[in-house]
Amino acid sequence: MTYATVGLVAIVCADGWRWPIATMADVARLAGVSVATVSHVLNGTRAVRPNTRDQVLEAVRSANYTPNTVARSLATARTTTIGLALSAISNPYFGDLLRSIENTASAAGYTVLLADPRDEPDYELTVVQRLQQRRVDGLVLAPSGEPTAALDYLTEHRLPTVLVDRLIDAGLDQVGSENIRPVAELVQHFAERGHRRIGLIAGHRGLATTVERRDGYLLGLRRSGLAADQELIVDGNSETEAARLAVHRLLRLTRPPTAIIAGNNTMTIGALSALREASVPVPGGMALAGFDDFPWADLFQPGLTAIAQPFVEMGRRAVELLLARMADPAAPQVTVRLPPAFVHRDSCGCPDRLRRRPIAGA
Repeated sequence: MTYATVGLVAIVCADGWRWPIATMADVARLAGVSVATVSHVLNGTRAVRPNTRDQVLEAVRSANYTPNTVARSLATARTTTIGLALSAISNPYFGDLLRSIENTASAAGYTVLLADPRDEPDYELTVVQRLQQRRVDGLVLAPSGEPTAALDYLTEHRLPTVLVDRLIDAGLDQVGSENIRPVAELVQHFAERGHRRIGLIAGHRGLATTVERRDGYLLGLRRSGLAADQELIVDGNSETEAARLAVHRLLRLTRPPTAIIAGNNTMTIGALSALREASVPVPGGMALAGFDDFPWADLFQPGLTAIAQPFVEMGRRAVELLLARMADPAAPQVTVRLPPAFVHRDSCGCPDRLRRRPIAGA
């Protein structure tokens, strides 16, 4: 049977050419079965005899049938889509996380809708509302700060949600990396090599990761017997340019630091730019380490010592948590902390290039 005899719908192109679109009814006619049987085969909603199932699948191939996902979502109240709200999408860290989330979601049969909340609480609420209005089945969100209007909205509308990277007390499932111990270890690592003035380039204010990494810095100072000096903590706003200016401020101090820890990878790049502009060699004139590793960190001269977060694992676990929450909305809240790794290269000024090891106790 040809398309012409089964009454196909068609799309009319700009040049007048008609592209036929097969419907489920067309597939049923080709297979000689009911529309309900075709639906059961495609959706797995009821057992169908093997011979009949083969007839339906052959008709699907012959008609080049594509399921109508809009109609299916109306019937099932599900869209098989997941919303993903991540800021600073251009950051390589979020790129790796995004790919892991998309790959895991796709393997489970879901499409990901991506939006950038810009780390602005008001716009974050707008993004969350738009995704919810598009009937996403669940949401993965890197929150802009402590409980915000967006998080209140998600709780009120009972949209299954998993927080990723930035973990806060919001009564939601969440997965992220350990932050406090790794930064404390970086501080101790520098202190053990004789550094007494260690600077911190802190990230965007209000972010959970910024708070935790600052706490880790202060913990490392206490463990090393060093006093905290507030002028050694500068605001890099999680951006390259802000970090560059922050390092220049550190270099102008009467007693500048001899080692610097950058709170994320983009701020590490900004720190390197400032040190190069000031003709301060790394690590000879300034030891440097950063949070977040990135693919080309080993290609710098010197190679950059960094804390490497488990990007792939974090994205996979976020989607798995979301799918579990969608399946059982009443299950207890789950928080997952993943251990990062200490990638030891040359910028910290150490003769022993250890490569990579887990963070102790994380």
